[in-house]
Amino acid sequence: MSIKDGNMTLPTKFMASTDNYEEANIVLVGVPMDFTCSFRPGTRFGPQKIREVSIGIEEYSIYMDRDLTEFSFYDAGDLDLPIGNVNKSLEMIESAADEIIKDSKFPFFIGGEHLISVPVIKKVYEKYGDDLVLIHFDAHADLREGYLGCPNSHASAIRRVIDFMPGKNIYQFGIRSGTKDEFEFARKNTNMFTFDVIEPLKKCLDKFKNRPLYVTLDIDVLDPAYANGTGTPEPGGISSKELLQSIHLLKDFDIVGFDLVEVSPHYDPSDRTALIAAKIIRDVIMMVG
Repeated sequence: MSIKDGNMTLPTKFMASTDNYEEANIVLVGVPMDFTCSFRPGTRFGPQKIREVSIGIEEYSIYMDRDLTEFSFYDAGDLDLPIGNVNKSLEMIESAADEIIKDSKFPFFIGGEHLISVPVIKKVYEKYGDDLVLIHFDAHADLREGYLGCPNSHASAIRRVIDFMPGKNIYQFGIRSGTKDEFEFARKNTNMFTFDVIEPLKKCLDKFKNRPLYVTLDIDVLDPAYANGTGTPEPGGISSKELLQSIHLLKDFDIVGFDLVEVSPHYDPSDRTALIAAKIIRDVIMMVG
């Protein structure tokens, strides 16, 4: 199944998206997968909820001084994944990412659990090689070798990335939860910055110049006061204002791929988690389009 055929699951589209795949520079793909969630399931419903609430924010961004209607992006809908089949689902995600990249379009994936990022990052890494920098915003280290004996887990997403990408190309921000082994592993293998985001990010910006960047954003980097609609909420996080400021710091850099994961709407009747996700998606489209 090709994502350009328009036959994927798509009850609702992200606001201002075009109906023409060929003319679009950016392709949104929803990945309704929560098969390996270690605490509370429900992130499979994240992509559609984010689309639904997108009409609640303006198409104009005061941060960017641009309007979403100025950009051509295509919402391909949600991948129709075989529920419970992790390996087959990862293959389908990788195939979708491969199609987008081969068509010279920007891959923008919406989860779903964090494991969905791995096959997308893999395809982007295959294109850019060791020049690629991975920027990881998250509450959790995601560096376990496996969880309950399963190597493919949302708790192991970044560890699986290190299976094919140099760990020193990975910059982790906002981390405040993990096992002792994960933090020891990070000290030797990645660039991890605990608790805070914006100040350590500012100090790293010079290292990102003239390099392609992939950004993976777990919504639980936010404190649950700002984003309680997630499967593994972790107190002590950053504010939505700080997250937006951090994302905007990257606007002049060469971002080549992006994913936003772990929105689990059933735990948030206010929809504020999905709303901040939609706002980030809107502004990133303006940044990369």
